[in-house]
Amino acid sequence: MNSSAQNPTPIKAAPPYSELACRIASALVLAVAAIVTAWVGGIWLALFWAIAGIGVLFEWVRLVWGRGGVPWVVAGLAYASVIVIVPLVMRAEPQWGLAALLWLFAVVWITDIMAFACGRLIGGPKLWPRLSPKKTWSGFVGGVVCGTAASTAVAAYAGAPTLAPVVAIGFVAGVATQLGDLFESALKRQFGVKDTGKIIPGHGGMMDRLDGFAAACAVVFVIGAAHGGFGGVARGLLVW
Repeated sequence: MNSSAQNPTPIKAAPPYSELACRIASALVLAVAAIVTAWVGGIWLALFWAIAGIGVLFEWVRLVWGRGGVPWVVAGLAYASVIVIVPLVMRAEPQWGLAALLWLFAVVWITDIMAFACGRLIGGPKLWPRLSPKKTWSGFVGGVVCGTAASTAVAAYAGAPTLAPVVAIGFVAGVATQLGDLFESALKRQFGVKDTGKIIPGHGGMMDRLDGFAAACAVVFVIGAAHGGFGGVARGLLVW
């Protein structure tokens, strides 16, 4: 009898760090694209966020269609529209637009990264086990604190005249980022799926990557518009 049939060669599992490396590489590519298009502005910025919004809407509709009905589809349209509209409205301001958009990137990205890192390194009590078994209070607090600090540094470098209100807004935006992540976890649990898609290696779908960003966009738009008017959202966030 063939010995190879009795003792088949075992299939080697992927190295434990391969998924993390893939996640980091994907995040870096997307971050560079977001920063470059923010810097250039115009049609490239609009195209970048239009593609993101269409991807999010497609995943949302695929998730809810057949069990959620028309109201859920309409909610998805509003959700995707926030991702497209808010960055364009912010960037349209010639003086503060770029700085405000980079400020928003800083609070969302650093909150997300440090929530993951602190949760892994510190651990501790779970934040909301029924919705997201892996998320911890240490990740929540660490992410928000670090996201607030990073966004404050961006605002200070951009020349924001009074930092205390900007710190407060950064804190609120960091909390919104975390809540947006929890909202998507609840949505996926509601409709019985693990990931909304697989388009981004290491992350899943567009919604999986932009859930916190959507929530932060909605919150900072309301705050910026309330202080600076609908035509001065960026200034309303950074100039007090």
